[in-house]
Formats: sequence, C-alpha cells, structure tokens
Amino acid sequence: MTVPPRRAHRASRPTLRRKLGRRGTAGPGPLRSAPPEQTASRYWLREPSLRRQLRHGADGTEAAGRVWSAGRNHLHAAGHICILKDAFMFQSPTEVANLTSTDKFDAALAIHLYKGGRLLQGSRIPFGIIFGGTDVNEDVKCEEKCRVMGAVLEEARFAVAFTMKMKELAAAKWPDARKKIYVQTQGIKTTPSETFDWYRFLQNAGIPPDTDSLHMFLLICGLRRVKDPLYLVDVFSDWHRKDPSVHLGIIGPAVDPLFTSEIKEKVKRSPGVHLLQEMPQGDLHAAMKRCFAVVNSSISEGMSAAILEAMDLDIPVLARNIPGNAAIIQHKETGLLFSDPQEFVVLSKSLMNDPIMEREIVTRAKDYVKKHHSWESERKVYQILILRLQ
Repeated sequence: MTVPPRRAHRASRPTLRRKLGRRGTAGPGPLRSAPPEQTASRYWLREPSLRRQLRHGADGTEAAGRVWSAGRNHLHAAGHICILKDAFMFQSPTEVANLTSTDKFDAALAIHLYKGGRLLQGSRIPFGIIFGGTDVNEDVKCEEKCRVMGAVLEEARFAVAFTMKMKELAAAKWPDARKKIYVQTQGIKTTPSETFDWYRFLQNAGIPPDTDSLHMFLLICGLRRVKDPLYLVDVFSDWHRKDPSVHLGIIGPAVDPLFTSEIKEKVKRSPGVHLLQEMPQGDLHAAMKRCFAVVNSSISEGMSAAILEAMDLDIPVLARNIPGNAAIIQHKETGLLFSDPQEFVVLSKSLMNDPIMEREIVTRAKDYVKKHHSWESERKVYQILILRLQ
C-alpha cells in the first residue's frame, strides 16, 4: 500500500517524558488506514525515566531512554508528533487525564507496564504498552503491582515485548492478553562521535593514558540496585592490584540518589574502579569503541541495548548469566556469560590472552545484531502498531 505524501509538521519540543504524536496516515499491511486529509493527531509516549539517559539500555529506566530516542525517530518519520513526559511528574491517573484533555492528546504509549502504565488506567484516550523488563521479571512478584498491571494490560490496545520469553512470562500471568502482545526486538543503530577525545576521557577518569597496555572494561547502566553495578567491584579491584593495566569504568545516570551515594563511597575505596561522568550518546559510543570490553552485571534485564550496541561496535561483551542476557548472547559464540565475580575474571583473562577468540566472537556478534536487531525492521513494526491507536 502506498503512503500518501505528508505535510510537514513542527514537532513539539520534547519534555522530560515522551509523547507520541501522530497524524492520519495510510499504513502498510491489513491495518486500517486513516484518510490522508485528516489533520495532525497528537500522541503521547510516557516513559519512567527521570530524564533523558546518556545511554539507552533495556530495562525500565534505560529501556525508556532508548525507546524514547528510537521511537521519536521512527514515528516522526511517519509524520507523528512525539512529546516526552516523565511518569514521575504525576501522582495519579487523574493528573494524566487532565493533561491529555487539556493538551488534546489523541493517544499514548507507556513504557513499563507498571511505572508508566498505571497512570493510564481509565484513560479517555487509547494507549499501547512497551514492557520494560522489571515489570514482567520483578514487579509481578508484588501482588498489588501485579493486579494493577493486569488491569492496565486489559485496557491497552497492544503491548510489545522485546523477546518471546518476555511475552510468555506476561501471557502466563495474564492469559487473556496473549493475542495483543507482540514481540519486537530492539533495533540498534550506533553513532560514535568523530570528535571524541579518548585521552581527555581517561584523564578525567584518573586513568593513566598508556593505551598500549590499558584494558578498559566499561559497565553501562542506570545507577540503581537492579543493575547491581557493585557486583564486580571487589573482585575487579583485587585483580587490578595484581595487574594495573585493567580498569573498570561505571557510567550511567543517578536514577537512585541514595544508592548512587553508596556507589561513590565504594568506588573511592576500590583501586582500578572508576565512576565516570555521563556523556552524550555519540561520545559514549566512541568511548565503547576504545574499550577492551563492555560489561553487564544486572540482576534482571529485559534486553540490554548496551550489550547490543557493543556488539554492533565490534566490542566483546561479558555479561551476567541471567535470562535477559542469555537471550541475546550465546556463550563463547557471541559473547561471554559469567555466573559469579570469580568467573568474570577467569573469562576476562581468557579473552585478553586469546585474540583469535576475541576476533571470532565480535565477528559473530556483529552478524547477529545485523540479522536480528535491525533498526529498519523496528521502525516498520512501530509505525504499523501505532495505527492501532486510532
């Protein structure tokens, strides 16, 4: 089906939470198309992030940041107007209802079934849901949260899961919603900055810029307990004392201020471990390219975009062996999975001492991302799904 030409629309300036704007379009496939002469509609994407993230990982806060960035591009390309709003700005569904009525929103997309979705209960406008990860992995363990999420899912026009396993977890908990849950992996597109100054980056981190012997490991995550950024700190610091060439950088937004204070105090007492300043996404991608490996130590993940971006950038990944990570990493084929801090060190040393294995892993990982995490495929799916909010 051909898409009628769209008139240009001025996109509203994104606020701290995301809003999906759209106008009438004809869409691909069997979905109902809106008449081309229809005036621009305004859609609202809600996400649970406290602010735009320096990076976009795949669970709750981090997932919201990445989906905010990708979704705005995808939906603006289809003629939609995308506005971001922060769920933490609102205390109740009534406040959200007042906003959507006053600003004449036509629909909403909530990221995270509980954090974002609960504020859309009883909404007068149609909405969709994108699972974050902690909603179906962790929040379901709380009876009240589970009840609220079930009610939200019943009202939603559709829901998106990053993996089939995530869909099955949700469908097992809420069987009536199975037919409205779609599986769409995260599409990955990396944009490393050409002006990034690696030596200044190391200098600011207090790391000797001896790039010939340096082995820099980078852990990218929101600073909150479910990401467990302190999991490897003790063992890594001990390793650094024996081999000063290894350094671990932890970088991410201070999602949990109290926990961030704990991290800062712990890092101060841990040689070889550094808490790094946030940076724009392009600089972060450039930094990743100069690192030896990217690390994930999360307790729970939906789908880590940091892992996928590292794969796309030809950087090896070492990740904690949890379901969300094992869904995108085949051990010793596209990355390395560890079950405890000691195994992390063993696997890291093997990677450092075997450049052939490293090269084979990053090659297979790059091929995997190209095949299964296409940015273009993700764009098509979301452009189709958004038509269900008419």
